[in-house]
Amino acid sequence: MEDNKKINIFVPEDAKKAEIIIREVNGVNELPVKEPVKLEVSGVIGAPVEFLRHRYAFPDQIDRDHSHVIVDRDHNMITLITNENDARRCQKIVGRIALSKQYEEFGINTGKTWNPNDLGQFFKMNRVYFPDREANMQLVTLLKSFEADIQTRVERERKENGSFKDNYAGVVTANIPPSFDLVIPIYKGSTPETVEVEFYATVNGRDILLSLYSPGAVAAVEDVRNNLIDDQINVIRDEFPELPIIEI
Repeated sequence: MEDNKKINIFVPEDAKKAEIIIREVNGVNELPVKEPVKLEVSGVIGAPVEFLRHRYAFPDQIDRDHSHVIVDRDHNMITLITNENDARRCQKIVGRIALSKQYEEFGINTGKTWNPNDLGQFFKMNRVYFPDREANMQLVTLLKSFEADIQTRVERERKENGSFKDNYAGVVTANIPPSFDLVIPIYKGSTPETVEVEFYATVNGRDILLSLYSPGAVAAVEDVRNNLIDDQINVIRDEFPELPIIEI
């Protein structure tokens, strides 16, 4: 130590043993001062509300006058920004909506193609999402013994002035029903929705591939998304009315 200093030490009279430890603090063993760790968390759509319910009562963690909520329906997300004017204490909590794994596996409205036999096996293993067990079994049987009648017509005509007509038309008649119902959650954590699904056949020579399409599912995706987001917005307005909510 560079400077000698006197230190007075008082030991209780009844102490039988005492230990004195003197440490020299310098640039080698002194802990550095670090910036606060910025918090960025992403979770399910209810994440911002869950965070507010556990942190909002502590002013040292959330500055109520400098926090806000951003709603982005196009990207299925709600974002809570706290301490917005303090880069050292700003917190970002994102709640997202994602399509359920069950819904995505069906490939509805995605252009995904199935061999009829493979689709029948898939339906069999996912029977739980069909409202009627008997209807599911019948549909599985029809797909595994898929039969289709393909009628084609070729029409060609050329005229002396150069005009021409070249048409190729095909009509597919199959033994499966045109549509069926599914009861399935559209988004993760949402309640199941009933949607009508249609078959779409693609002819490639002798092979036929099936795709699943549903206009009703398109509407359900939009409606369920808006309902899930609106529910969270209503909770924030009721429980945390000081926070501005901005739709983008």
